[in-house]
Amino acid sequence: MRHVAGMTVPRLRHAALVASLCGSACGVPGADFAGTAPERVKVGRSVFDVRVRGLEAEAIRRNAEWAPRPAAVAPRALAAIEAASGCTVVRLRGDQARMLAALDCGTGPPPSLPSRSALDCELDLYPDGRAGALYCAPRPG
Repeated sequence: MRHVAGMTVPRLRHAALVASLCGSACGVPGADFAGTAPERVKVGRSVFDVRVRGLEAEAIRRNAEWAPRPAAVAPRALAAIEAASGCTVVRLRGDQARMLAALDCGTGPPPSLPSRSALDCELDLYPDGRAGALYCAPRPG
C-alpha cells in the first residue's frame, strides 16, 4: 500500500471526498426551500441568499466573517429577509450561517416583487444595537 503524508492513498482520497462534500454543503438551502430561487441581498458587511416560500423565509449568509455572533448577524438577516420578501419578520431563529423566519405579509402569501434582481441594503443601527431604518436599492447591472 502506498503512503502519502502518513496516510494510505485510499484514506487520503476518502478524506478529500469528505472535505469536498462538507465545503459544497455551505449555502445549500434546507429541504423546505429546495428548488426556490434565491435573491442575493447585501446588508452591511453580510451577504445573504434569501429564499421565500409561502409565509416562511430562509437567509443563508454567503460571505466569510471572522467569528460572527448570532446576535450580530440576526438584525442583518432580518433586514435581508424583509427586503427580499416585502413582508415583516415575526419570528427569527437560526445561527450565524442560516436563519429561518416566519413572515407576516398582511393577507395571503408574500407579494411578488417586480424584479428578482439582487438588492443592496444598508441597516442603520442605534448605538445600543437596536435596528433603525433600512434602505434598499436594486443592484446595478
